[in-house]
Amino acid sequence: MTTTVTSPLPGRVVGLAGVPDPVFAGAMVGPGTAIDPPREPIEAVAPVDGQIVSMHPHAFVVMDENGHGVLTHLGIDTVTLKGKGFELLAAKGDRVKRGQALVKWNPADVETAGRSPISPIVALEASAEQLGDVVESGDVTAGSDLFTWS
Repeated sequence: MTTTVTSPLPGRVVGLAGVPDPVFAGAMVGPGTAIDPPREPIEAVAPVDGQIVSMHPHAFVVMDENGHGVLTHLGIDTVTLKGKGFELLAAKGDRVKRGQALVKWNPADVETAGRSPISPIVALEASAEQLGDVVESGDVTAGSDLFTWS
């Protein structure tokens, strides 16, 4: 079964190579892409239908029925903000639909705090060969296709 992963955020796609973090940029967490969001209050939404298996203010993982876990990491080094500026709209264990709002946050506040708001969207426990049609550039809206995962 193939999973289509859609963008959890609006913004400009920069690809993993554009992430200012060597672990994400080197795809050590997994393959995927990254988005530079607008500097205004926005909601991060579920990139697939599934269950939230990990939920933190700065990051969440939604696992679909194919067992594909998609990590959305809101900014880089944002764990150091200890949840400040992030509002959870869902909880670990919740079943969610693609496009459902999961976290409210303001990328401008993240940048003001000295962190990058660039947000990786990663296919956990996947190989690059399993992903297709990966978007590496251009503008997206929340819900735009980012990649397929076979």
